[in-house]
Amino acid sequence: MNFPKLRAALALGAAAGVVALSAPAAEAGSAGIVWESACATGYQCGHLDVPMSYQDPSAGTVSIAVGRLPATDQAHKLGTIFYNPGGPGSSGRLAPALTPFLHERYDIVGFDPRGVGASSKIHCFTDPSQLEVLQRALGTFPLTRAAEQQQIADTKTVTDLCEQNGGPLANHLSTGTIARDLDRLRAAFGEQKLRYYGKSYGTYLGETYANLFPGRVGSLALDAVDDPMRWASGTGPMSYRLRGYEDGPRAIQSFLDACAARCPFDYNAILDRLEAGPITVTDTAGQQVVVTYQSAIAQIHDYLTDAQAAPQLAAFLQALADPASRAPVSAGGLPDVDSLLGGGATLCSDAANPRDPAVWWDYARRADQVGRGFGRYDVYKTLPCATWDVADTGRYAGPWNRPTAPVLLLANRQGDLETPYAGAQRTEKLLGNARLLTLDTYGHGSRGKSACVDAWLDRYFAAGSVPARGTVCAPDRGPFD
Repeated sequence: MNFPKLRAALALGAAAGVVALSAPAAEAGSAGIVWESACATGYQCGHLDVPMSYQDPSAGTVSIAVGRLPATDQAHKLGTIFYNPGGPGSSGRLAPALTPFLHERYDIVGFDPRGVGASSKIHCFTDPSQLEVLQRALGTFPLTRAAEQQQIADTKTVTDLCEQNGGPLANHLSTGTIARDLDRLRAAFGEQKLRYYGKSYGTYLGETYANLFPGRVGSLALDAVDDPMRWASGTGPMSYRLRGYEDGPRAIQSFLDACAARCPFDYNAILDRLEAGPITVTDTAGQQVVVTYQSAIAQIHDYLTDAQAAPQLAAFLQALADPASRAPVSAGGLPDVDSLLGGGATLCSDAANPRDPAVWWDYARRADQVGRGFGRYDVYKTLPCATWDVADTGRYAGPWNRPTAPVLLLANRQGDLETPYAGAQRTEKLLGNARLLTLDTYGHGSRGKSACVDAWLDRYFAAGSVPARGTVCAPDRGPFD
């Protein structure tokens, strides 16, 4: 769930060159896709027009940007796999290869969901100076009542601008509507059943698709699983209900256990010191950087999404404990602002949230008692939903247990601060036909981290095979290997 993060969204292949495509190759195996003459190297890019509202055809159309990574063995191609990287608000048009086998035997089609990237977007700001309030409002959390009141005011300024300038699309960005777009893409590429790999928020999109179109489910691999019941319903802020902060202590302990003698610092003492005031550290370029409690929590959170970032996290914490050390420090900065806020509209359309922003303070305090620092960081992610009046008649809120072909769930049992492991366990029981494959590490997402996991992905897409209940895979490498 990337709505509040003031860093660049996933940019798969963004640095690739541009190459012209021949029209016959681009048009093969698709209907209704308008193909473009240039795209990132190795991909074919185009767009598909879909209804703005599936309930009101007179509302017009929006454009969905797509990208196809062709199978390397076209003569023995087995079909198409659709892809979503998460978010909401992240571009997915240029999909990764997933695994060597899947890249060889399947076209992999990514897309920018409506509101994101090269697809139709909302535009909240009319003046660049308005971005200053966005930087103050999002990606942080208050530690004092005065800071809370300022953040509420800044956030309302942003949501007021979006209501004034966002246009009609802002009310047609729910995941239910995006799932209907995905079904249009399935049909456009000539697939009778949907094959799909989704990560993080992409799992909620897959869960929604499975229950809107249960008879069209082929193979859905859902990696880093969101609990759809807690996403769509319940009391309190949605970011509190999902309880990612509960995995914070488990993930940080897994890191510290792996670090052992390499980490002479006291983690809680570092947080104590930061709560008392900012710490100035020297980054790897020799520049002095001021680190606040909030920015430290955000950077620790990001490092904990990948166990292979353990050396960088250790260096960062060591520099906070001993300012004579140098540390990798995130530069921050704004991502694609329109995509960020498009993803925000999706969150606020999908979920019931309190309409009083003042209640976030108590929910954040409660969450912080479970996962220090991570509780406040998580809960304030959805503060804009208190004051942003968006609603999509296409929203889907259940049921979640419609019978389908087997769905494969992937999750990391040592802690995932974005999508907690307990949510994946609940979802295995909730969906109509799901099987959970567990990876024995911490971090966000399992694909590409274990030959065991990737082999199951290959078997699942090729033959529909799922592992026995309770199967656990080992990672290929430990955090400091």
